[in-house]
Amino acid sequence: MPGWFELLMLDVMTNTRRATIGRPREFDVDEALERAMVVFWEQGYEGASLTDLTAAMGITRTSMYAAFGNKEDLFRKALDRYSAGPAGYVVRALEEPTAREVAAAFLHGGVDTTTDPDRPHGCLTVQGALAAAPADHAIRDALSDWRNNACARLHDRFQRAKDEGDLPPTSEPALLARLVATVASGIAVQAAGGAGRDELHRVVDAALQSWPLA
Repeated sequence: MPGWFELLMLDVMTNTRRATIGRPREFDVDEALERAMVVFWEQGYEGASLTDLTAAMGITRTSMYAAFGNKEDLFRKALDRYSAGPAGYVVRALEEPTAREVAAAFLHGGVDTTTDPDRPHGCLTVQGALAAAPADHAIRDALSDWRNNACARLHDRFQRAKDEGDLPPTSEPALLARLVATVASGIAVQAAGGAGRDELHRVVDAALQSWPLA
């Protein structure tokens, strides 16, 4: 029969083991989310497996669920990070003083982001849903909402420009917004396919040659 010392040591070891098992693994949440964003950006939502994500994040699945929720939750957080970081040019573009400068900043910003040599090429909001399973309709809807929201904000900005006389009375703000959004999506697809930054900047310049002036 074990003596008091052996029982004491057994109790200490058991409590230590329980504490170790119950203690969450420490990691940099922001860094882990940044890495998850890159995986989704490269592989899309469906293509990014939990194994890929946790390996890139340097955490276990248990830690991922505890910190970020399930895969869909993680993607939505990564999309928010993308919006505030790489896609921050969208908000900055809307602050330009003229409608043409808004369109130019939006499109050239898109070129710079989708061809950044230090990041995946293309756009997370386009790549994310290119190959999505029917069960992933919530993700497709979230990305569609993201793109539609950007288009709606362009529309509002161009309507203001028309009201202020920066665009001619015959201009159609909704059509101009859709034009800019469509060119931006095309740029993202071309960038993902290997089109160069200089070439895509020239594409933007060509697209803006027909911009209506007041």
